[in-house]
Amino acid sequence: MTPTQEKNRRWAEMFAIVFVFLLAACGEKKPEPTGEPASTPAPELSGEPTAAPSPAGGRGSISGEVIFKGKAAASTLTINKDQEVCGKTKTEPGLIVSAQGKLQNVVVSIAAAGDAKATPTKVVLDQKGCEYNPHVLAFPAGSTVEILNPDGILHNVHTYSKNNSPINLAQPKFKKTMTVTFDKPEIIEVKCDVHSWMNGWLFVAGTPYFAVTDGNGSFQISGLPAGEHVVEIWHEQLGKQSKKVKIGANESASVNFEFSAPGA
Repeated sequence: MTPTQEKNRRWAEMFAIVFVFLLAACGEKKPEPTGEPASTPAPELSGEPTAAPSPAGGRGSISGEVIFKGKAAASTLTINKDQEVCGKTKTEPGLIVSAQGKLQNVVVSIAAAGDAKATPTKVVLDQKGCEYNPHVLAFPAGSTVEILNPDGILHNVHTYSKNNSPINLAQPKFKKTMTVTFDKPEIIEVKCDVHSWMNGWLFVAGTPYFAVTDGNGSFQISGLPAGEHVVEIWHEQLGKQSKKVKIGANESASVNFEFSAPGA
């Protein structure tokens, strides 16, 4: 090998060693952190809806009846106007007691517990036959009352309220329906200025827990949280009563009330 060839061989070996060293150094280099969190892979869809978590504790209910102690003779009202539509007589609706002594049209209410709120709705007050039907209408505050006039004669709806603005609205025969909203809780008497015997009651509830006793004097209020509740009843002639009732989760409790005849 000539001296020139020997020199070239040595240079080639030197370049090869440097190349191998650089290649090894590049392979050991790690990426610098970017400061961004590692992404989490999205879960696969199973095709089944995911159920929302159930609230802690089950809900219970309270039921019962309101008993009238004594004799309740039905009172008859004489009709002196628009007899062709209204009839000649009517039964006074303020004290309706069944043959078994159970009291109708008693409002039962329980104060809202926790964050429970009454949801406004739309209810109907009918005036067919010159009577308010139902005689006692209960609904949550903020609800809209649709007042019907199917009689084809003039009615005049007059409310006697304090918390809500009173209304005094004529409803002629061609105005079959009108709506009014009651925003604040209270008990409101409603009358017709055209027909003096017509009267009824609006119970504007500030709680989602309320009911009105039926023809058997019965009521039931569901969806109550576990704990002790004050059950209050109200009747237009007999006044108020209240009792404490305790229920557990997913339990039902029963409570009865009794009113005596006035003067008994």
